[in-house]
Amino acid sequence: MYIDLAHGRLHYHESGEGRPVILLHGWGAEVKTMMPVHKALEPHFHVYTLDLPGFGESDEPDKPWDTTDYSRALREFVEKTGIEQPIIAGHSHGGRTAIHYAAEYGDVHKLILIDAAGIKPKRKPSYYAKVYSYKTAKQLLKLPGLSRYREDILNKMKGRVGSADYKNVSGTMQQTLVKVVNDDFQHLMPSIQASTLLIFGEQDTATPVSHGQQMEKLIPDAGLVVLKNAGHFAYLDQPQQFNAVLHSFLENDKRRSS
Repeated sequence: MYIDLAHGRLHYHESGEGRPVILLHGWGAEVKTMMPVHKALEPHFHVYTLDLPGFGESDEPDKPWDTTDYSRALREFVEKTGIEQPIIAGHSHGGRTAIHYAAEYGDVHKLILIDAAGIKPKRKPSYYAKVYSYKTAKQLLKLPGLSRYREDILNKMKGRVGSADYKNVSGTMQQTLVKVVNDDFQHLMPSIQASTLLIFGEQDTATPVSHGQQMEKLIPDAGLVVLKNAGHFAYLDQPQQFNAVLHSFLENDKRRSS
């Protein structure tokens, strides 16, 4: 499905019935990356998974954005679709956007932050461009029909994700990456009123567990779950554990079949 927003066309996938849930992917990802979570939730919820502007089938912004712009676009989507009091779940950059949205607009029933960004990292943006793109490709290539191309594509990516390649990517999205990576929302976290679940992979090196621990301290009603043997894509690395934690947190919000 598509909807026209101020920046351009935004693509999203919608299914299920019940309380609305909005899923936001991480940097360099798209709707497909979040489909395992979408599928886990759709029997009990009305789920919307978005291609954030500049990713997947959504239009790219006409100028470099920061997280405030992504949050504003999410607000416009919520208002145009008539969604009220959604549960918002965001992975990585999507988590960063969800943090800003919950603090700025407030109409969030519950918040789920998965290996979420939102605390300014010590590494340079070029590092995250390389890591996020490679990890996203690695997970997507596990999808049916793509596995036979896995090694060839990943080997090519390893040779292309150096600093020279980073300097030559889309200027708008490169500058957007610099802006969002440098956003630090620790000052906003104490104002988040929604009950918040934090899920981090124990081995996450992009958004480490220490960031989740800091978020747990700053967000008034927050609890942190650390998944063992999981990295930056905790929901893909440990799907059974992830889904068990997710459904436990949302148990009272599930649509009950008649």
